[in-house]
Amino acid sequence: MEINKILITGGCGFVGSNISIYLKKNLTKSKIYSLDNLSQKGSNFIYKRLIKYGIKNYQYDVSSYNQIKKLPKFDLIIDCCAEPAVETSRLEIDRVINTNFVGTFNIIKKAKKDKAKIIFLSSSRVYSIKEINRIVKYKKKLKNKLLISKLIGLKFDVLKPKSIYGLTKLASEMLIEEFSYAFNLKYIINRCGVISGPWQFGKQNQGFVSLWIWKHIIRKKLNYIGYGGYGNQVRDVLHINDLCDLIKIQVNKFKKINNKTFCVGGGNISNTSLIQLTKICQKITGNKISIKKIKKTSIYDVPYFITDNKLVKEYYDWKPKKKIIDIVKDTYNWLIKYQKQISKII
Repeated sequence: MEINKILITGGCGFVGSNISIYLKKNLTKSKIYSLDNLSQKGSNFIYKRLIKYGIKNYQYDVSSYNQIKKLPKFDLIIDCCAEPAVETSRLEIDRVINTNFVGTFNIIKKAKKDKAKIIFLSSSRVYSIKEINRIVKYKKKLKNKLLISKLIGLKFDVLKPKSIYGLTKLASEMLIEEFSYAFNLKYIINRCGVISGPWQFGKQNQGFVSLWIWKHIIRKKLNYIGYGGYGNQVRDVLHINDLCDLIKIQVNKFKKINNKTFCVGGGNISNTSLIQLTKICQKITGNKISIKKIKKTSIYDVPYFITDNKLVKEYYDWKPKKKIIDIVKDTYNWLIKYQKQISKII
């Protein structure tokens, strides 16, 4: 079956909007549609961007199947819709579960009805926090500097506590796999690490990279939180364009490659500690800001995460092209270009 009509949920968010426009430009034989209830700050600003590219948005709530069932038939649904804030997920449990799990359940039901395929954007947060902490070693004489090189992939533990957010993503993965087994639903699951780039606002719940850049631009203080307050926590970071490129490849090869789960992140190509990111931001913005040390560690924080991209490279011959310096530069340029508008949103 040809993939003629594609729906992107969360289409007026950072990830969904970038994927929508990228596919619109690069899959000229497919019609691209967005679904977003425009409830998030900044979504109306991004919506104007979709209009410019001729992408229709269905202003429906993903957690309401009564609304979802009104949608026309699609060949492929790319599920990007999520409440992404890990730290606040335990404070807004109903909202997180309704959007991230019930919402995905509704999309799965819609896909089953349409006999559509699904690409689900999951998260590296499905992995066990305790297990990640267990494999990490520190050298205290170097102010708790991390001494580790292990990549985290599909075989890593997912059974122990992770976060409410991570739980909703893992439960959604399992539901997709169950529907595949019971109803022959065709799927691809991408467990994504930190994603950043243009059109990501520097908000607290939208990723630490854009937040770090934005705070340097407006010269407002930041905090190194947890693990002694040294800023040595490490994450890999994936440029949004690299993710979009992978999604395009997955759409084109869906007939041959499906019913697979992949780990997708910056890996060894693009990663940074907070203290390294600070130095990059200082260099690019020309600004130096105050950063406070907070020793207490959140129950949801992990000291380290670098994705093992081996499987996704093996299947698609894909790897990230952008390094952390490129990500910071691209995000900085976008934030500067729209600084006036962004200031009203944040």
